[in-house]
Amino acid sequence: MFISLWEFFYGHFFRFWMKWLLRQMTGKCELQRIFDTCVGAQRTHKIENSLTYSKNKVLQKATLVVQSEVDRCVDDIMKEKNISPEKDASFKICMKACLLQISGYKQLYLDVESVRKRPYDSDNLQHEKLLLKLWDLLMPTEKLKARISKQWADIGFQGDDPKTDFRGMGMLGLINLVYFSENYTSEAHQILSRSNHPKLGYSYAIVGINLTEMAYSLLKSEALKLHLYNFVPGVPTMEHFHQFY
Repeated sequence: MFISLWEFFYGHFFRFWMKWLLRQMTGKCELQRIFDTCVGAQRTHKIENSLTYSKNKVLQKATLVVQSEVDRCVDDIMKEKNISPEKDASFKICMKACLLQISGYKQLYLDVESVRKRPYDSDNLQHEKLLLKLWDLLMPTEKLKARISKQWADIGFQGDDPKTDFRGMGMLGLINLVYFSENYTSEAHQILSRSNHPKLGYSYAIVGINLTEMAYSLLKSEALKLHLYNFVPGVPTMEHFHQFY
């Protein structure tokens, strides 16, 4: 109850007067003060919050800007806040970097969601090639005898046809498995080998798909923001999501 009241009064009254007082004392707006005192993910996160909770429509819309409009958006913000590029030369550079990260994260989620919603299609030649590539990467010395085979259990699928295991995460689950197996082949072979332990074993492919679901959930809930804001100085992409996986 107390927390809710505090959030209400802070958001509607105290925050405005505190920002006004600090501007009178420092001669700088809240955005400029954040750039002066914060770096990395903390800086971008605070800029995003400041824009989101601003009563100024131009600043609010800045969190929804697309990458192609970032430069124009930065100019609009500087105009609204009366920030002179001559007096604060670094503001434009810092704000652009933050907006690229903010807009990039939103676009990354849309891109990941698009792949996740794409179901595995056994009639799609590209899908089939990717699945067979996974087998070749994990089992380079053993030939797959048939597309529908009990051999798939050797790399952790539940049935004779792996397509049924991709239902929840769609093509995203397969793409992540292939990415890891292709870029970290030695580690993938070690993990696959350990998955066959008689007592502590696990289904390699199913665990991999579950990890995709975990990574996707973190991205969707925005819990992945601070990691990507720290890890990626510019626009986060699908490559960065695969690396996180």
